[in-house]
Formats: sequence, structure tokens, C-alpha cells
Amino acid sequence: MKNPLIFGLLLLLASPAVLATSDLTPVQLRVEYLTNPFTDERKPRLSWVLKSDRKNQYQSAYRILVASKPELLKTGKADLWDSGRIDSDQTAQVVYGGNALSSRQQCFWKVQSWDKEGQAGPWSPISTWEMGLLEPEDWQADWIGKDFVAEAAPVPFKGKELTLPPVPIFRKEVNVGQKLTKARLYITALGLFEFKINGKRVGKDYLAPGWTDYNQRVHYQAYDVTDHLNSGMQVLQARLSYGWYSGYIGYALLVGNPVVRAFYGEVPALKAQLELTYENGQTQTVATGSDWRVSSGGLLESDILHGETYDARKEPENWHLPGYDDSHWESAEPIATSERRLQLYPAQPVQVTDSLSPVSITQRPNGAYIVNLGQNIAGLIRLRVKGKAGDKIVLRFGEMLHRDGRLMVENLRMARATDTYIVKGDPDGEEWVPAFTYHGFQYVEVSGFPGTPRKENFTGLVLGSNTPKVGHFETDHPLVNQLYQNIVWTQRANFVDIPTDCPQRDERMGWTGDAQIYGGTSALNMDVAAFFTKWIQDLQDAQWESGAYPDYAPAPSVRASDTFAPGWMEAGIINPYEMYRAYGDTRIIERSWANMEKFMAFHAKRSGDRYVYPEGSFADLNPKGGYGDWLSIGKKTPPDLLATIYYGYTAQLMAEMAAAIGKSNRALHFQELAGKIKAAFASHYLEASSGKLTAKPEAYGNGAGYVDGQQGFSGHTQTAYANAIYHDFLTESQEQVAGKHLADLLEANGGKLATGFLGVKQLLPALSATGRSDLAYQLLLATEYPSWGFEIENGATTIWERWDSYVKDDPEKMESLNAGMNSFSHYAFGSVYEWMFRNMAGIQADLPGYKSFTIAPEIPENDIHRVHASLRSIHGEILSSWTRSTDSLRLDVIIPVNTRAVVWIPAVDPTAVHLDGKPLEQHADIRLGNFLEGRQAVLLGSGEYRFESILHP
Repeated sequence: MKNPLIFGLLLLLASPAVLATSDLTPVQLRVEYLTNPFTDERKPRLSWVLKSDRKNQYQSAYRILVASKPELLKTGKADLWDSGRIDSDQTAQVVYGGNALSSRQQCFWKVQSWDKEGQAGPWSPISTWEMGLLEPEDWQADWIGKDFVAEAAPVPFKGKELTLPPVPIFRKEVNVGQKLTKARLYITALGLFEFKINGKRVGKDYLAPGWTDYNQRVHYQAYDVTDHLNSGMQVLQARLSYGWYSGYIGYALLVGNPVVRAFYGEVPALKAQLELTYENGQTQTVATGSDWRVSSGGLLESDILHGETYDARKEPENWHLPGYDDSHWESAEPIATSERRLQLYPAQPVQVTDSLSPVSITQRPNGAYIVNLGQNIAGLIRLRVKGKAGDKIVLRFGEMLHRDGRLMVENLRMARATDTYIVKGDPDGEEWVPAFTYHGFQYVEVSGFPGTPRKENFTGLVLGSNTPKVGHFETDHPLVNQLYQNIVWTQRANFVDIPTDCPQRDERMGWTGDAQIYGGTSALNMDVAAFFTKWIQDLQDAQWESGAYPDYAPAPSVRASDTFAPGWMEAGIINPYEMYRAYGDTRIIERSWANMEKFMAFHAKRSGDRYVYPEGSFADLNPKGGYGDWLSIGKKTPPDLLATIYYGYTAQLMAEMAAAIGKSNRALHFQELAGKIKAAFASHYLEASSGKLTAKPEAYGNGAGYVDGQQGFSGHTQTAYANAIYHDFLTESQEQVAGKHLADLLEANGGKLATGFLGVKQLLPALSATGRSDLAYQLLLATEYPSWGFEIENGATTIWERWDSYVKDDPEKMESLNAGMNSFSHYAFGSVYEWMFRNMAGIQADLPGYKSFTIAPEIPENDIHRVHASLRSIHGEILSSWTRSTDSLRLDVIIPVNTRAVVWIPAVDPTAVHLDGKPLEQHADIRLGNFLEGRQAVLLGSGEYRFESILHP
């Protein structure tokens, strides 16, 4: 079918031409969101972006060829799939429809598009993907390991005992024949692995294979290692650490949980197989088994939270060379494990994505040094040092300094966050990077360094899931620019295989409340499609039998009382929905549907026939009511009021998602359910005479057991109105009254916000929706506590968990802060960027994947005179860039090929708007819409456009 959205045009299409007669060119070919990946999706989805120099251009048809060899494609043949010419404008999520794919199958593909006039464009460059191991019998490798845990002596630590055993190293020599044409390494671990061939590291990945519920599924990685191998004797090497599988997790040690480590298993295990293919078609497989040798090396301690201790003197010399005498090593131990699904890692791996040089090094009175990177990051330090054997260099990590220059470590709680390197004495110098840990830090305290350290001795390695950067935001206001950078850096620091809450202390867990609040925002900064594909599966795996989604995922029982919480558990609905809206992804809906239905059934059972949660409905949780509007200020918004809103909101989302996957009956059901919940909400929580949101505070007693319950409860809060407005819970007249109440609450609070995690994202959009963008800008630019500007004024380079995490000029205030809940890298409050992008720049998706969108910037009278925002959507680059003078405006926009947009240009009247230097009426290739409330609407196809307008008579 041709797309009826492209200006309503229906064109007769010519027959496909062999030679290109159009410049419509497919680029950026991807498979399952990844470029040239390994995948185990049996019917992977293909996507591409279109380029053309012509305006109003779109695709009317496409043809995909998939072949087992690139030579076939060059001659126009396809032995795996020839889609034929498909009359469609679809360029994303095109499901492979060819022959059944088998394990190890290499697939090469290209695509051709026809333009709006039915003219064929050139073929795309050839791209590829390769299938992983699809069947359990494809695996010949055994799980192997070495139980150093039983041999390790516990090390005293803060009055408790830490078990930090050494890391096993493995070795295997293999004879590789002549004329090798292909080599693939398939590898995973219960724990974390590092693999080398002849001393050369395979891949750039860290913390592989990532964190899952290891009892249900384990990811594996696939690498092309052809270039690593020569003919003759080759040495395979591996290191195996404890990771999330058998190391320490979260705050279990802090709260005295009965289990503090080894939540999934006591002994880590390695499973790997190297498959070689020769020119004559013969194959050779080398798999882990008891014939591998195992010993200990220089890595004496290794833990994600606590850090690493590496003694370079104890690393076996030349163990990467053939002929090394490993007769004193032991045979690898077979590790018995239960059955679990092995699945190819579906997302971008954790890698070093950037590096930073120190901005200063300062000596402390005790002889230690403080290295300042100038930016709070998640990552590691690459150490370069020359010293004598036995020199011991200790690196301690922190995000802030005390006023006297000491490293602040109180907020790390029980995380040791310390790396130690013991020098072997190489006269040429030594370099070390920890392998199986990471830290959240800006400052490093260095002790024991031989001589005077210099900046070149330390490099900050930024670690995180290597999600491509797709967004950009810039203004003429330094504070706003710094805020945007803080948001992006915080996302980079916390998207580490899963969306963690923080990278520094003894937590680093995938909290659902944080993820649901920030999920939509994250997609405006980075391409997080594959990242959330992985984590949403983690979330489904962690779902409680009752149907509720947990507080965090993956979900080991770090604390017995951690169950579920309203406003947090809804991540199971909200995050798949955000994926659908950002990328047009319906497969994530289909695969999550049964789990989502189970969750909605849980809501229905718990709320009963009332369709509302009265006060006290979640008093059985610990904490009572769940976490609610975490870290809000002043009176608390009743968690049950918020629970009702989230119940209704998820019903709305379910209705939309059901329609997207063809479940019309369920769509109608959830639409009706949402209506019933809204009506019940208004009846219980909305005072008809005043339009105020109300609640019965007496139901919460003195607040004991509730988060910040001593502050008291009220329905008349910023968070309550912001949520009711943002989630479309009110009629038009009720919404305007609610907006007035919200504005009044801000004024009564001295123009300051009071929202926490469940209110901050909704606050500024709610103000804009009710005609008070001026107040939204006021909050954005504020520098008094509490505000984003307050953080920046106090030195923030990332987003804080608490509005008052650090006060540089108030030592008494610093002493009174809750150090245990004081993360300086916590992305939830960074969800304000959603308003910055959608309202300041004005870019809002009308259809999933920005197939159709609106650009309608809200331009303030003062303070900010320029905003430049862009997003590389799944259909291409979108740009909104405006510059304002006293009485005029310039607005530049870019609309990707194969999409359309409605652009609203502020102006005194329609005649005051020019496009590319000419009045609008002189452009025959655009369509004019209405002039409403001082803005002219223009409907545009693809291209680059410059509007200029007069704002005042």
C-alpha cells in the first residue's frame, strides 16, 4: 500500500528500472538496530535511511536482495531472499522474509528504493549480518572453571568480611592449519570473561557477557577472529571474573541481607568454542573442556563494586607464547550448571567510548595525590608507571572533594571502589587497565606512586554501553548548555549493560522507577533501541508471579522487602511503549504482550471494581506506598493517588499498543478501562467545586513507614497536578483549572519546584500544556535550591540524585546531608530534557518513529535567543534551529526523506512569514495550514527550509 500520509498523493508507479533514474539512495543499513551484526533472530528486521537532494521526496517502493555471498549481489542475484518490488514507503522494521536461516549463516544484503514518481534510485552499498548458534546442539563447549572461592581467606572490611578470591586464568594451545578462511569465537560466562589469542585481546568489550537472570538466560558474544590467527601453534587465553553472577551486588552488604554475594552461583564458569573454516571446506572446532589448563595470575581480587588488586609480578611470564610450560597448571574443572537459554547479546556492548586527560593533580598533606578529570564519569583509570618491583599504587575513586580537599567517599557506602597495582619493575615502564570493574568518579586519590605523578600517567577511560549518539542540543545560554551536557554524561555513566540508578556506590541496579521516567528522554540523546530490547527482556524475566513488575531488573533478592511499587512497576508497560514511539517497534510489544496483560490483570485484581486506589491501598508494601515521588520537597503526594494515575495511564498505552499490533478488541477494552479509571479518579480525588486535587491525609496517620511520611500528605501538590495534566486525566476545563492551581503552588513556593522522581518529568510539560511556558522557562533557568541550575552553580557535571547533594559554600549543610543517599550521577531529574527537546525546540512525534512530526518551538521573550536541536531518528536527521532578535525570528528545519512535518512559525500575521527569502504564497510545493494564536502552520515534505518572520507590528 502507498502511504496515504504523504500529502494524500496517490501516484501511478512505473515499472522498476534496472538503471537508477533517481537520486533516492538507501544508506545506514542496519539489522536489528545494529550495523553488520551477529544475531540469532531467525527473522531479523532490516532498516535503512534515505537520502535525496530533492524536496518532498519519499519512497514509493523498495526491493531487498539477500544472498549468501556478496558476489551474487553484485550480479543482481539473491539465493536467500528477493523481496521483489514492494509498493510501500516502509524503511524500518522490515522483517526478513526469505529462506529459513541456519546457524552460522552469513547474509549479505542491499536495497533499492523507488521515489515518489516511481523512478528507481541506485542500489545501496552491500551490508551484512551473520547468524549465531541457533540450536543447543551447536554448542560443543563445556562449562569450565576453578573454585578459588573455597580457598580464599576472607579479608576484613569495615567490620564485615569480604570474600575476594583471585581470578582464574585459562590456557589452551591449538594447531591451526594452512589457508584458514574464517574463524569465529563464540564465548560466554557465568561471570565475566576476557579472551586473548596469542596475547592479543579479542574485541573491545568490557563486562561481557552482561547481567541477566542467569537462571533463565545467559548471553554470549560472537567475534570474527580470522585476523587473530596464523598457521601453526596458537595460544588461546582467558580470564574469568565473578561479576554479577557470583560477586557482590547492590546494597546487600549494607542492609545485612542473608546473601551478599554469589546470588546466582558460587563458582564462575567459562564456555567458549573457536570454529575454524579452511579454504577446502574442512572445519575445526576447539571448545572449552577439561583439556584446558587453569591457574591463577596477577589478578588477586576482582569485583565490580569493590575494585581490583593486580600484582604484575605474579602474572605468568610469556604464557601467551606457544611452548610455554604449563605442566604445573591444573586441568580446568567441569562446572555443573542447570539448563538455561543461551542467547546472542542483542545490544551494543559495554566499551570504552571516550578518554579524558586530567585537568589537575594536587598533592595532599599525607603525601597522596588527587587527580581531577574535570568531569564525573563511569569508567576506569589507565595507569602508566615506572617503578621498582613491589611498589604498590592504590587508586581510590570519588565524585566530589570535601572543602579541605579530601576525597569524598561517604556516599559510596560499602563499595570499596579501590584499585591496586603492584609494580613488577619493568625498566621500560608498565601500563595497566582493570578488566572486570568500573567506578563512578571525577577524582582519584593516588597513594604509593613512585616519584611525582604527571598527567600523562593517568587517563580516564569512559565506560558504558556503546549506544550511538543521535541527539544534539545547544543554546546561547551557558547554564542550559551545561545542563544538557550534564544530562548526556549522566546517561552515559548509567547505561552500562542495564539502566542503572548510579555508577559509584554499592547499588548500580536497574531501578524501574528511574528507567520508566527517563526512557523516552534517553532516546533523544542516544540510539537506545537495542539497549532497551535487552533490558526489557530482563524486566519480563523478573516479573513477579502476581503480575507486578519488580523494583529493579535483573532482580536478585538484594533485600527481602524489595518487591514492587506503584509508579515504578509500570516500567513494564511504559518502556516498551517508549520503544514503540521512538522507533516504530511493534515486535517489542508483541513479545511483551503476555507479560503486559498479566501486569494489567494484577492492577485490575488489586484495585477491584473501584477503578481507583483509595488512600492506604499500598500500605502492605515496605516502604508503605512504595517509593512514591522519591526525593520530593515538602508535603508528599499520596502514593495511591499516583498509583491511580499510573493505572489509567498504562491502560491508555495498552490501548494504543494493542491497536498497533492488530488487537482491536483489546484496544477497545483498555480504552474503556482508561475511561473508567479517569472517572473514578475524578470522583475520589478531584474536588468538583474548586477543581483541586484532594486526599484524606488522616489515612496515612503520622506517616510512619512511608517515605518522608513525616512531611505529611496532600493531594494539592505540584506533582499531583503535573501528573494529572501530563497523563491526560482531566477534561479540558479541569485541565485549565489544574494548571492555575499548579501555577499558584509554584508562586506560593517562591517560584521553585518541589517535585521528586515521579513529578519532575511532567512538571514543565504540564505548565506548557496549560499556557504557562513562561513559568517552565523560569524553572529551567533558576539557580536557587532546588533547581538544575543550583546543581550547576555548585559544580555539577552530571545530574544529582538529590536536589541538594552538594553545597560548596555551606560546610554545615554538607555535614547534615544524607551521605548514604547522595549520588552525583543519577539520571532521573535529567528527564527535563524531554521538555527542552519537545517544547523549546518544538519537535514532537505525531507517528511512531517520527514518520510524521510537528515542529512548534515555544520561544521566550527573554534570556534565551537561540536554540539548536537535532535528532537522528530511525528515518533520518530532524533539525529545529531558531534564532530570535527583538522583533524577528529565523527558524531552520530539516525534515528527513520519506517523512512529513507540520511546522508552526511564530509571526505577527501570515504575510510576515517568508520561506527561503520569498513569501509563503509564492511556494507552490508547500501547503499552508491555519494561522492560530500567533503562529502560521505549514505542511512540508522532506528537505531543508529556512523561515523568517516578524514577531511584532
